[in-house]
Amino acid sequence: MSRKYKIRDQDKLYFVTFTVVYWLDVFIRREYRDIFLASLRYCQQHKGLEVCAYCIISSHVHLIIGRHGEASLESIIRDIKKYTSFKIIEAIRKNPQESRKEILIMLFEKAGTLNRNNTRHQFWQQHNHPLAFVGLLDQQTR
Repeated sequence: MSRKYKIRDQDKLYFVTFTVVYWLDVFIRREYRDIFLASLRYCQQHKGLEVCAYCIISSHVHLIIGRHGEASLESIIRDIKKYTSFKIIEAIRKNPQESRKEILIMLFEKAGTLNRNNTRHQFWQQHNHPLAFVGLLDQQTR
C-alpha cells in the first residue's frame, strides 16, 4: 500500500517515527533501548546516517535524521528496522527478567502472519511517516 508520506529528497532532514506493532511498550527496558541506540551509532559510523535529534518513548521512537554518502535514507532506515527487530526480539526471548516474554513474542508472531512481507515476526509497523523537516518548520510559521 502506497502512503502519502515519502522521502523525496535525499539531501533534506526528515522527521520520522518508528512505532512498535500494537504500540507495545517495549522500550521501558534499558537493554532494548541500548540495542536501538547501538544500531543508530553503527549507521552513523558506517552508513552515513546523520542523527540531529531523537526521542525514545515506550512504544515508539522519533528521529530527525539525514544522510551523507552513497546509501539512501530509505535503505538506512530499512537496515535499522530490520536489525533492531531481530536483535530486540532475540533479547526479549533471552531475558530472564522479561515477565511479558510469551505475550510479546505471540503478538510479534501475530503481526508477522498478518503481513505478507514477513516470514515470521514483525516488530515495527511498516511505515515511518517521513516528513521533510524544513517543511515542518514552514508549516509552523504560517
